Amino acid sequence: MTDTAKYDKITDNGIVQVAEQPVSTFSLDVDTGSYANTRRFLADNRLPPPDAVRTEELLNYFPSEAPSAKHIDNAPFAVDYELAQAPWAMNKALLRINVQAMDVNARRAPASHLTFLVDVSGSMNEERKLPLVKQSLKLLVEQLRPQDTVSLVTYAGATRVVLQPTSGSNKNAILTAINELNAGGSTAGASGLKLAYDMAHQNFVKGDVNRVLLATDGDFNVGVTSTEELKSFIKHERESGITLSTLGYGGNNFNDAMMEQIANVGNGNFSFIDSAREAEKVLKDEMGSTLLTVAKDVKAQIEFNPARVQEWRQIGYENRQLKREDFNNDTVDAGDIGAGKRVTVLYELLLQGEHSSVDPLRYQTNTGIPVPPAVDARMDELAFLKLRWKAPNSDRSQLVSVPVLASASLQPFTQASIDTRFMGAVAAFGQKLRNNAAVAQTPWEQIAAWARGAKGEDINGHRAEFVQLVKDAKRLATP
Repeated sequence: MTDTAKYDKITDNGIVQVAEQPVSTFSLDVDTGSYANTRRFLADNRLPPPDAVRTEELLNYFPSEAPSAKHIDNAPFAVDYELAQAPWAMNKALLRINVQAMDVNARRAPASHLTFLVDVSGSMNEERKLPLVKQSLKLLVEQLRPQDTVSLVTYAGATRVVLQPTSGSNKNAILTAINELNAGGSTAGASGLKLAYDMAHQNFVKGDVNRVLLATDGDFNVGVTSTEELKSFIKHERESGITLSTLGYGGNNFNDAMMEQIANVGNGNFSFIDSAREAEKVLKDEMGSTLLTVAKDVKAQIEFNPARVQEWRQIGYENRQLKREDFNNDTVDAGDIGAGKRVTVLYELLLQGEHSSVDPLRYQTNTGIPVPPAVDARMDELAFLKLRWKAPNSDRSQLVSVPVLASASLQPFTQASIDTRFMGAVAAFGQKLRNNAAVAQTPWEQIAAWARGAKGEDINGHRAEFVQLVKDAKRLATP
């Protein structure tokens, strides 16, 4: 079968001189779809195309082995950080920052009013598509409470309301509607979205979770098929308080680019479901973070101290970069974080005292930008992290900041925490799949060894599975 899957072109972040640009600004991202899609490629004995690999989505797939230690007052986050030698470049440092959203007791969570929008077109008539969609949605239905409601809309050549809003107490009616779904016809996805939002409006309750869940391979071929037009429609709808999450299925005709972008605009998240096990992770184990947003339009800005850092390179988040002035602009959209979700941010740093990759500037000091005397008191800071976000029902942002202290002294990678060592391995894996020169000389076996030595308790086996994926990639990459 011809592979017609669509991926956005991604260019890896480059090395930045602190003397020229000390500030990094980006939107936080909680999507994990790229990891499951990468796993699907490897299971099919193929290396993924580089643009299918978004390293931040690989990093954010894994639950933390340790809770974040520092809860920020008056914010729905906890933050922790660690500095260690970069495993792939011993003259450089790896800065790991974790942002952990507060969790919410499921019994105290607001009611959820969900509209399932299911693609039942002919392209979904494969074992890893509609049958897996039905299995996935049933897992979510099992978690519903009496105060929750579900509607079901389908689309193929035409659209249809299969189930009017139904209480979570009537699971039999919901499951029966799901069981009766069958595939056939073309793919009028845009008209399906419109009908789904119409149903969501009918069942809307202010202050509750009002969300459309789109399950498809993303292969729209009738009506509006432009991603930009779809994004414009979804952006308008999100202003009413109805969010959109996307669940991707299939493979060779999967429209990854569209699925990720419309979920971002819809203030939801994008997951790729390649197996029943992944469905259980996303729609059962992590249902709170999948559905319940605790902070929206979350932006991060990190300023590096030129007295401590010469160069920085952010690993991943290439398509989440923002202009510096966007950080304070509340009209600029950014990522949303669900209850209990942890986001990992990694930077490769060249600290002062190491040999720079570029020649020094003629008209600057050897340590970069001349430092005013007033900054001397802050020389114990490696960097300064700022987070800006909005409460779920607010249009005004709030701001918190956390200094990254230089007292978090550089330590050998082998002595770093389990999370830092495992995330270092994941970052190396993602970069190597993307053919990044930074890890060109790092063997697959070494990446597997780093991950194997940092599995921790690994209650769900996700980290052990990752070690096997690295081995699979080595086998496929070896001539």
